[in-house]
Amino acid sequence: MLTAIVLIDAEPSRIPEVAQEVANIAGVSEVFSVTGKVDLVAIVRVHEHDELAGVVSDAVSKIEGVRHTETLIAFRAYSNKDLEQAFALGLDD
Repeated sequence: MLTAIVLIDAEPSRIPEVAQEVANIAGVSEVFSVTGKVDLVAIVRVHEHDELAGVVSDAVSKIEGVRHTETLIAFRAYSNKDLEQAFALGLDD
């Protein structure tokens, strides 16, 4: 499974509509409106890089109101449980 974080800069007047359209794209698991340098963050989960290209280049980038995207590909996922296990290695309870 390939996970990517897509940062989306949108026209202010279309942020809610862009968010909903992005959320409806196959492969997009979540869309967040955020503060900061971008307006929306989409989490994309697909099986192959070609699918990611389809989601970002062929779908998200063509939505009316999307001005710019930046895609970050995740290498490894960490959760609180993973971090606790990593720091507990070699320690006796």
